[in-house]
Amino acid sequence: MELLNIECLGKRLRLEGSIAGWQQLYWDNQLVSQKSASASDQAFHIHSFELTQQFAQQVNPLDAQNDPLNENSTNENGADVTNTAHTKAIPVRLEIDVNWQPFQLDYCLLVDDEQVTQGKRSVSDIEKQTPEVPVAKTQKISIVGLASLGFKLLKSAKVIKVLFAGASVAAYSWLFSLEFALALIGCLVFHEYGHIRAMKHFGMKTKGIYLIPFVGGLALSDERINTRWQDVYISIMGPTFGLILSVISLGLYWITGNIFFAGLASFNALLNLFNLLPILPLDGGHILKSISFSMNSMVGLIACVLGAAAGVFISYSLGLALLGFLLLIGSVEIVFEWRSRHQSHLLPLDRYGQIFSTMWYLLTVAGLVGIIWYFASTGDDMLAIPLQILGS
Repeated sequence: MELLNIECLGKRLRLEGSIAGWQQLYWDNQLVSQKSASASDQAFHIHSFELTQQFAQQVNPLDAQNDPLNENSTNENGADVTNTAHTKAIPVRLEIDVNWQPFQLDYCLLVDDEQVTQGKRSVSDIEKQTPEVPVAKTQKISIVGLASLGFKLLKSAKVIKVLFAGASVAAYSWLFSLEFALALIGCLVFHEYGHIRAMKHFGMKTKGIYLIPFVGGLALSDERINTRWQDVYISIMGPTFGLILSVISLGLYWITGNIFFAGLASFNALLNLFNLLPILPLDGGHILKSISFSMNSMVGLIACVLGAAAGVFISYSLGLALLGFLLLIGSVEIVFEWRSRHQSHLLPLDRYGQIFSTMWYLLTVAGLVGIIWYFASTGDDMLAIPLQILGS
């Protein structure tokens, strides 16, 4: 991840690093220093390198006539002088002290043994930054490039969104009914709107919501995330908005007694509950992966495994066989990927963030299961379908 990006001698000095310990320092997108990954907990690092600077010095023409780098000119008084080019190696030192949990980075930049800047960076600074991307080489126009340009033009005209939305309504109407299709589309849009609101909370530019037939919805952003907390917050806000919609539908059912609101609350809860399964690329997969990958110890992994095992046991005890099976598969997938957690560019959660995210996830799951269970207990065969699906 990009830890620091400051100015040094008129160019950008960029520090990339990870919790594994490796660091790479770039000056004008050229690698000038690096530190290898280390198992030690060393937080203080010094990057030392030299930059070559060229300068001109005026000398007497007779003293520099044999130097091919010299150029003749006149000084302010009109006298003939010769500009001779010289190079100087300037020592640069960047001192870094980084603490990962909670994250804080202190830095000090010295040029030619003189301090030029110092400062601190926190989690909020990492969240707001837009990582620098090296300029790619321009390529000649090709058929693929023209096709890509055409696709971008279609997207900008919102034609793709309209086509996908129409195809989704047609597909769900063919499977069920027009009324149910429109209700399902509404649930999907409300869910994805939760993701959009979360992205805007971090000041991220969004591309909007895309409805994909037989798949669901997709909320896209023009920017990438920088921290695990952003991943958790953006991922869980979709199911949280879904839970809010189910609660609102439950209230409308109690007020009006209309079975439509009961079905909307129950099936919307099932839709969002499946989205919280710890399987990538579902929201639950992103949430639990960010939580478990932020645990920088074997104790954290063991706690994650025990928590998953408890979830599987509770699911089977309640007769939710399908939920328990998918929970088991998703947890195993996350455990297998645990070794690669240090290679991510995302800033990990601190202890408070891990606990808060876990509680938010569990409470959202409990709320959705509770709504499904409540409507299944009413005795209505249609409203019992979501619970039967979980118990299959």
